Amino acid sequence: MSELSMGAILSDYVIPWSVNIVLAATIFFVGKWLVKHLMVFVDKLLHASDMDQILINFVVSIMKGVLILFVAVAALDQLGVDTTSLIALVGAAGLAIGLSLQDSLKNFAAGVMLILFRPFKTGHWVEAGGVSGSVELINIFSTTMKTGDNKTVIVPNGAIYSGTITNYSARRQRRIDMVFGIGYDDDIKKAKEVMQSVIESDKRVLKKPETLIAVAELADSSVNFVVRPWVKTGDYWAVKFDLTERIKLAFDENGISIPYPQMDIHQDK
Repeated sequence: MSELSMGAILSDYVIPWSVNIVLAATIFFVGKWLVKHLMVFVDKLLHASDMDQILINFVVSIMKGVLILFVAVAALDQLGVDTTSLIALVGAAGLAIGLSLQDSLKNFAAGVMLILFRPFKTGHWVEAGGVSGSVELINIFSTTMKTGDNKTVIVPNGAIYSGTITNYSARRQRRIDMVFGIGYDDDIKKAKEVMQSVIESDKRVLKKPETLIAVAELADSSVNFVVRPWVKTGDYWAVKFDLTERIKLAFDENGISIPYPQMDIHQDK
């Protein structure tokens, strides 16, 4: 092979390809370095905005993946690869994967909405997705809850977000709704005073809003009172159980009966 042919090969193929490979490698590695440092900045920015850590991780990972893809396409374009076909191929693959993972994508989208709008937080007691329990962990695809009897239940986010969510811990105060029945022969005013005394003696019951004690129903076998004290959310069950027991004991001490359903049968002789 002549020196002229070698020179032509070097100038027409080797040198241009070597330059393109070096430029493509430079684009890829410099782009990767820039993406890494940009993600560090975005992470700090999102933390400063007091965004949920799960959402921060999600946003950063998605942005990083998209930017790395752009860097890779730019590097391949420098090598002369037809990136249009590559992008079309990636799009078709994404569509096929999306169709085969519809339920997972539904849970994924619901997880993003739960993290973004925060209908509940870790530690809240909620009723959602057919489960009642304390929220332990909110993931992108599912939420982990602990029930009252200490079972761990993992609920798909799609089932939670598509239904009704009842958050018992969202507000600082809750109202306890109780019903107490007394006999028709008992003194209504005295019964009311007894219940009022028991409630006022419990310091966990809030002064405002005021407790409601009122006759709600003249039932078949009893006169029914509604008793509705307000307490701090964390005291709800303890106060409810204590008041139920103490009001019953106070009724016993004051000769107030709590009747049970009964039927009188009269037989003609």
